[in-house]
Formats: sequence, C-alpha cells, structure tokens
Amino acid sequence: MKLYDFSVQNHLGQHISLDKYKGKVVLIVNTAIHCGLAPQYQGLEKLYQTYHEKGLEILDFPCNQFGNQSPESDEETAQICEVKLKNSFKPFGKLNVNGPDTHPLYRWLKKGKAGLFGADIKWNFTKFLVDRQGRIVKRFSPVFPPAQLTSYIERLL
Repeated sequence: MKLYDFSVQNHLGQHISLDKYKGKVVLIVNTAIHCGLAPQYQGLEKLYQTYHEKGLEILDFPCNQFGNQSPESDEETAQICEVKLKNSFKPFGKLNVNGPDTHPLYRWLKKGKAGLFGADIKWNFTKFLVDRQGRIVKRFSPVFPPAQLTSYIERLL
C-alpha cells in the first residue's frame, strides 16, 4: 500500500483522496491546538512556506485522543489554525490515531514505521515523512522540532 490508497475527510466533512498528493513529499502530523507542543505549528508553517513550491505538502490531522487537547469541531479548528496560528495549510477532519477506531491511514503509518516504544502514537505532533512515491520514509517523535526536518525534506525534494 501507498499513501495514495487512502482517503480522509477535510475540515468540511468532504472525502478527499490522497492520490491528489502523487509526486509530492508529504509530512503527516497528528496535532492538537491546545497541546503544549502546539508552538510546533510555527515551525511547520515555516517548512510549508519554504518548501511548498518545491513539492512539500503538510497534512495536518487534528486528534483529540491525548488529554482532550483538540475538542473543537473540525470547522472551528480550521478557523483557529488560519486566523490565530496563521497557518497556510488547512487541517483535515479530526481522526483517531490509536485504538479500535484508528483511521486506516494511521494503521498503515504505524505498521510501516513503529516508534521507539512500539507502533502506537504516543502523543500529539508525531510526524511521518512520505516520499514522492507515496512510501513512508521516517517517523519522528512528538518532540522532534520541525526545523530539524529540513535535511530530511531536502533529500526527498
């Protein structure tokens, strides 16, 4: 399987096929706007501004499974990301990254690249880097700063 085999919902509840990202380098992040790691949004935005024209896409998946840190509706989250956080990339609809209701995309990501302590996502802002062919290249921990992703991204671009 590849990234392009999945579909997700955007913040308006519309189904989006991820095959629209064919040929792109994709950074997938589970986020929460009230998380202590939320300042990473600034670093993600900087990456997006720097590399989007060269083929980088950031797929932001809000998740409320860690400490109820993303309780807003999908539309409210998108508005906060755009207005307050000043993000150019839009979040998708909220999804589950662990448990029996794990979204198939995250089942694939976790199976493809387990973390240091197993496959489950441990916290918000776990990052997965996917190459232009839709293959998972690397998984990064929640505390891994977006600024340190530049060398990995540049190699794939």
